[in-house]
Amino acid sequence: MTWETRDDIRNLAIIAHVDHGKTTLVDAMLWQGGIFRDNEVVAERVMDSIDLEREKGITIMAKNTAISYRGTRINIVDTPGHADFGGEVERTLNMVDGVMLLVDASEGPLPQTRFVLRKALELGLPPIVVINKIDRPDARPAAVLDEIYDLFIDLDAEEDQLDFPVLYCNARKGTCRRSPDAAEETLEPLFAEILRTVPAPRFDPAAPLQVLVTSLDYDDYVGRLAIGRVVNGRLRKGQAITRCARDGAQTPARVTLVCGYDGLQRVEIEEAGPGDIVAVAGLAEIGIGETLADSDDPRPLPPITVDEPTITMVVGVNTSPFAGRDGQHVTSRKLKERLDRELLTNVSIRVETTDTPDAFRVSGRGELQLAILVEMMRREGYEMSVGKPEAVTREVEGRVHEPMELLVVDCPEEYIGVVTQKTGTRRGRMTAMVNHGTGRVRMEFSIPSRGLIGFRTEFLTDTRGTGIANHLFDSWQPWQGDIAHRDTGAMVADRSGRVTSYAIEHLQPRGELFVQPGDEVYEGMVVGENARENDIDVNITKEKKLTNMRASVADEAVHLVPPRLMSLEQALEFIRGDELVEVTPKVHRLRKKVLQAVWRR
Repeated sequence: MTWETRDDIRNLAIIAHVDHGKTTLVDAMLWQGGIFRDNEVVAERVMDSIDLEREKGITIMAKNTAISYRGTRINIVDTPGHADFGGEVERTLNMVDGVMLLVDASEGPLPQTRFVLRKALELGLPPIVVINKIDRPDARPAAVLDEIYDLFIDLDAEEDQLDFPVLYCNARKGTCRRSPDAAEETLEPLFAEILRTVPAPRFDPAAPLQVLVTSLDYDDYVGRLAIGRVVNGRLRKGQAITRCARDGAQTPARVTLVCGYDGLQRVEIEEAGPGDIVAVAGLAEIGIGETLADSDDPRPLPPITVDEPTITMVVGVNTSPFAGRDGQHVTSRKLKERLDRELLTNVSIRVETTDTPDAFRVSGRGELQLAILVEMMRREGYEMSVGKPEAVTREVEGRVHEPMELLVVDCPEEYIGVVTQKTGTRRGRMTAMVNHGTGRVRMEFSIPSRGLIGFRTEFLTDTRGTGIANHLFDSWQPWQGDIAHRDTGAMVADRSGRVTSYAIEHLQPRGELFVQPGDEVYEGMVVGENARENDIDVNITKEKKLTNMRASVADEAVHLVPPRLMSLEQALEFIRGDELVEVTPKVHRLRKKVLQAVWRR
């Protein structure tokens, strides 16, 4: 077999831990690559196009763009940095020939850095290391570079992979330098290094057409789009092809449209060759990991494999008395259709049926990924009830095994005791501790996935918001034992009605409330957290009895403590096994699975 290369293309993925500056660096590369006019108004982090991505400041879906530099087209894929969206990274790395590993100049390599680098090294992709945020006052580039070398060695990198180029960037300003003390330049050295280090796409000129589908999109005019890389052969508009499914089935199809990428725009093209990243229309049914092959000689490519889910929860129809008030899609059929649609584009999600036809078990990489899915469905007009997230278990040699996570905590020295105590009660075991001498300590723990449910909220409270916690799937280990979830009970409304100030005033000493005067409640709705461990039924709609007798003293002003308003993620962390989160497009409420008090006793 004789391989040929296509020197006018480079395919590159930018990988890093969350919040290390990937999307900001892509912004700077697009500006300096001449994609935008000088007077064009462009939003910051232009690649984060989903509303939720802008609100949370994280990348959720991998997206690709393209720039031209000295006659070479550089296809760039921006990937998520959060461990929960690792499936996006895994499928993306199959599209590229090299990776740019971004590391914060102060924080250094973190769990997701290890995860994405391990995947890249396994595929033999050559890395370019960029140490970003070099302008931080607490930057320590020399120490961070040593940590990166240690990480490469720890991941059994090949000798040629250890000979990686290193650049120092300030993505926000769009500057780059070859050494920490050198003068700042534009991103010219970075572009030049991409051309030098990332190999040109290789292909077999005698092989028939092969396109690996790594992403899906939808267009209102042309329908479903399969996005992928042309591995071999040429793809033309109107061409007859064969769709090779993951199960081995082969079905004929015809290409109605081929699009390439120019900056952030999809541009219609007549023909695409090896190494091109394209969007193809004309396929009614297509899934991620499938191959578009030649109609006369179909040769499927190896399918994309991703790591298994570790967290699962039950999503069902909203059965509360307020069901149907806010949402457009409230039936189990609509829920099933939406979850099936998610399976088409999200390779790391699993959906299974349960004993009841109106509930489905959804499994994913972590709490955040599942909460993001529920939030996106809520914004699309769906109503649902969501159960407590639980760890996925498997049986190995007759013993129950559960997923273990590598938890990395960065916090001030004075909180070492409280963090160690919190992780200890959740079956965590400290494996390493490093003090950089800056007043902050980095600790590593091995902890069950279920021990992290609800951990983040308590951790931020205990460290007064100064701690940083990141986690990553590590391995499957034997069951670690029971973990106490919540040592407080719930205050549950015992009747329907509207919340009154009078009732709240008398219930405040019992615990913390989640509702405020005027809110509507129903029997079985969780309205507060009891300070003791047992649940109590309360009348939160009680009104003051009025008489025509004059009071001997004037009415005193009612002093109400502001309610605790929880986000969707916090609500999922809070609930117990006998509770649900009712999610509608306008609100989310906590409730008991069994609403009637007499049936719960």
